[in-house]
Amino acid sequence: MKTIATIFFVLIVAALSAAGANANVSLPDVISEAMVLQQGQAVPIWGKADPGEVVTVRFAGQSKKAIAAMDGTWRVKLNPMRANATPATMIISGRNNIELKDILVGEVWLVSGQSNMQRLLSETDNGEAAIAAANHPLIRLFNVSRQVAFKHAPPPLATWQACSPQSVRQFSAAGYYFGVELEKELRVPIGLINSSYGGSQAEAWTPVEYLLASEELRPTVERTKIWDEERPKVRAEYEEALKKWRVESDKAKAAGARPQPSPAVPDALREYRIASSIYDGMIAPLIPFFIRGAIWYQGESNEARAQQYGVLLPTMIRAWRERWGEGNFPFGIVQLPNYRDQKPEPADEAWSHLREAQRRTALHTSNTGLIVTIDIGEAHDIHPKNKFDLGKRMARWALVDVDGRKMTKSGPMFRQAKIAGSKIILTFDEVGQGLRIRDGDKLEEFAIAGTDHKWRWAQAKILDKNRVEVWSDAVPQPLAVRYAFNNNPRHPNLTNETRLPAAPFRTDDWPGPTDGKR
Repeated sequence: MKTIATIFFVLIVAALSAAGANANVSLPDVISEAMVLQQGQAVPIWGKADPGEVVTVRFAGQSKKAIAAMDGTWRVKLNPMRANATPATMIISGRNNIELKDILVGEVWLVSGQSNMQRLLSETDNGEAAIAAANHPLIRLFNVSRQVAFKHAPPPLATWQACSPQSVRQFSAAGYYFGVELEKELRVPIGLINSSYGGSQAEAWTPVEYLLASEELRPTVERTKIWDEERPKVRAEYEEALKKWRVESDKAKAAGARPQPSPAVPDALREYRIASSIYDGMIAPLIPFFIRGAIWYQGESNEARAQQYGVLLPTMIRAWRERWGEGNFPFGIVQLPNYRDQKPEPADEAWSHLREAQRRTALHTSNTGLIVTIDIGEAHDIHPKNKFDLGKRMARWALVDVDGRKMTKSGPMFRQAKIAGSKIILTFDEVGQGLRIRDGDKLEEFAIAGTDHKWRWAQAKILDKNRVEVWSDAVPQPLAVRYAFNNNPRHPNLTNETRLPAAPFRTDDWPGPTDGKR
């Protein structure tokens, strides 16, 4: 009997211990000390606890309660708050207490995309000087870890940190410059969440359910099965290619020559190329942390499927907005920059068509904006080093579209085209005080085509505040116009008083080089 009683007692203690271990209220990584909460909005605070446990959140004179659901999840919403640069403490209480210190209230933005958003200050113009000067205690950084997201390192996914030379070193350069400009202009705390992954494709950032629901996008998911089947063979071939490359590289070094680049990693071996993979690890854990908006710099890795990108990008934006559940939050799109060698004649290349997919997404998707970079790229570097001007342009869009500043937010944006005999009249939005020529005495980089669909350089002149006339003696019956549509246009000089470049565009819907590629 004593033995049975002892066993029973041990089991009870074990059960109580387990219950106690499970009872602690817990929070997602994005809710932590030093964070910034969005001003002027009902901000969600959420986490996990035992089913039925009462959780109380106290902050800024508010006290909100929630009861954990059967799956252990709970959520409260704080009443809208004014911006506050004085650090405050949040207390979350259930069976345990959590105290989060140094919390500010201001503007919160997500910056995301692939390598040009991931790019570090140290890899950009004047980067080391910028790092040394990066003392901004009211700017807080949350730098999502790719290693943690893909379970190659233990949590946390990231921690909120005040911006300093130490914390900014591994942060997005474009995101940093964007945040600095916002703080300077708005004079409120700024929270920046950087979730970016070099070499990534937009389908990896999109929930799989949204991809499967579209006939155009379903192939991005079906590729996963193909990669699963071919992975052992591809891995063996890649390892063999690496061995061969190492031998040849050693020979080249011994001869004083520069070795060839190492073999590219096949898609089947890139876990972050799997549809929805980055969304699951680097976006879903952030939801529903309230963000003012997002800025997206990606597209390079989808160049070969530019037509499909015209469906994929708006689908991704819709998915994020629906999953966040806070309506159509502002979404800025960085249009791809000038890149590769210049060409003497009008070209029809995938890079330009990807840019056009970005422009049309911004045009047809509510509450989005286009940040044009056609003049700050580099011919021979897909990672242009000028992230300072990029960050300022990102901030300019946000200040106008989101914060209501009264200024022209960008260069001119094409609105419509009208054929007038042997000429085509183009009308523009975002003209500010009127269309202008930035450099030189004539407009350049306009091309025109007729029924043969052959593009020829055209003459163009500004008619009035918002219209441009385009023509070519070689095209007496024109049908369409393109502007700055080459990968790296030589001299795109249409602007307004901002001196920012007009966005590249085309007026036609003729087939492109990536049509049908899925």
